[in-house]
Amino acid sequence: MTAYRVTNPATGETLREYPEATGEDIRRAVARTHDAGPGWRATDPKERAAVLDRVADLYDQQRDELAALITEEMGKPVSQAHAEIDTVVSIYRFYARQGPGFLTEEELDVASGGRAVVRKEAVGALLGIMPWNFPYYQVARFAAPNLMLGNTILLKHAPQCPGSALAMERVFAEAGLPGGAYTNIFATDQQVADLIADPRVRGVSLTGSERAGAAVAETAGRHLKKVVLELGGSDPFLVLDTGDLDRVARDAFTGRMGNAGQACNAAKRIITLDEHFEPFVERLTAAVRAVRPGDPTDPDTFMGPLSSEKAVRTLSEQVEDAVAKGATVLAGGKRMDRPGSWFEPTVLTGITPDMRAYQEELFGPVAMVYKVASEDEAVEFANNSPYGLSASVHTDDEQQARRVAERLDTGMVFVNGPAGTAAELPFGGVKRSGFGRELGAYGMEEFANHKLVRVVR
Repeated sequence: MTAYRVTNPATGETLREYPEATGEDIRRAVARTHDAGPGWRATDPKERAAVLDRVADLYDQQRDELAALITEEMGKPVSQAHAEIDTVVSIYRFYARQGPGFLTEEELDVASGGRAVVRKEAVGALLGIMPWNFPYYQVARFAAPNLMLGNTILLKHAPQCPGSALAMERVFAEAGLPGGAYTNIFATDQQVADLIADPRVRGVSLTGSERAGAAVAETAGRHLKKVVLELGGSDPFLVLDTGDLDRVARDAFTGRMGNAGQACNAAKRIITLDEHFEPFVERLTAAVRAVRPGDPTDPDTFMGPLSSEKAVRTLSEQVEDAVAKGATVLAGGKRMDRPGSWFEPTVLTGITPDMRAYQEELFGPVAMVYKVASEDEAVEFANNSPYGLSASVHTDDEQQARRVAERLDTGMVFVNGPAGTAAELPFGGVKRSGFGRELGAYGMEEFANHKLVRVVR
């Protein structure tokens, strides 16, 4: 059976299957993408920007069709699917408007005289390996800056998102991107390893699990390929010296429960000072209990199913382990009794180091709340994780916010708001959350040849 199939997680019904790529399919794809490189790289940056602008237009014009695809494939409520498309449009617009300026040569001050500049140039064909949780957004933050730079792209999407994967390839073609400059491939894991080894592929970007990242990085390292990895997270949400627990609880709820908790930078560990713990937990639990997971095609639905049967099984095992070892369930806590991949929105307290939930990433609607005695303990607890993607700090004290942000061992810190994303903001983490940055000006730096041109006289 092919791995590439659409199984509606709201019902468990398999709707469509797509054949995996043959060896000949892969050989043709990499040849086309490599061969498209010189022409695309030589295109005037303003023309490349115009293509990205048209891509943004097409996402906007086709938003209903595109949103329906990912609602069906991975259960995202249609209102959140539309919000994802809004973000995608903003990313392509950002690089269309700002990208040519990011390519300006950098003039160097040469002590010995003469002239020297650094040019940002494309390196060639890149391989992108993308996940299912934000099917369009994850691709946009990789594809937009690299196409603007002049690189070409082979895109291997998650097996459960074949329809949206093909839709993206179609949008690029309709926008006028030359043939081969963006090529979708329904590749197997072995074919991915072979592509990384292919000298025509000059770099790899993966967003996904820690295990997948380690495997890709190992293969890329053997072949001396540049890699960008955006992996898992166990992001802390710190409730410190704040006088507005209503707002902070709403932010925690949104930051944890959006997309059914299936986000790498969701608020997975909520850390509160002693004096805030009980009133904060009361507010958060009330909000979680009020959620009624429902039909993801209904515009009023906030939470739909998890993405797959496997996702429900894994989350159930993690929560059951915590409860068996003494964790307290204040809301939810188990799989919902209905067809499909449904899990109750959940609040847990009393998580201890012997539980899987203490160190593992919980990829679903489970809020874990911890109590600490001081700012120092909150920072120490936040940093006590193998992950380091983002953090969210909530305080009315500006000096405390700055102090804590400086001490957190993460790639991103958000103050008085949940973790998020925007086209102009660099995105990425440290430790086992990966390395490299996407979005903003930084998104055009990772797979660029910073070429020195030195004129002596």
